[in-house]
Amino acid sequence: MLVEGFGEVLSWVSIGLLVFSIVAFVDAAVHREDAYRAADKQSKGFWMIILAIAATVNFFFGILSFLPILGLIATIVYTVDVRPALRQVSGGPRRRRGSSSDGPYGPYNGGR
Repeated sequence: MLVEGFGEVLSWVSIGLLVFSIVAFVDAAVHREDAYRAADKQSKGFWMIILAIAATVNFFFGILSFLPILGLIATIVYTVDVRPALRQVSGGPRRRRGSSSDGPYGPYNGGR
C-alpha cells in the first residue's frame, strides 16, 4: 500500500515537471528573437530546443531516470535567469502600485 502511494506521488511529480517544462517552452516561443540578443542570452532556437527536449524527456521517462532532472535544471535556469531578462528587455507587464480606490481610469475622488 505504501509503495502504491509512493508511485502515485511520483506520477504527480512527473506530471508537474512535464507541465512546468511545457509552460517554459510556450513562454520561450512567445518572446521575439531579438529580445534574446538584447538580453544577452542564448538564441531563441537554443532555448526552444532545450525546453522541447526537457518536455519530451519528462513525457517519456517520468522521474525514474536522471534525464528528467537535467531537463528540470534547464527549465529552472530558463525560468529564473532568461525569462526575467526577456521580460525586462521586452517591457513585460507593468504593474501599477496604486491605492485600493483606484479605478480603471485613475483614482476615485468620491465625486470631488
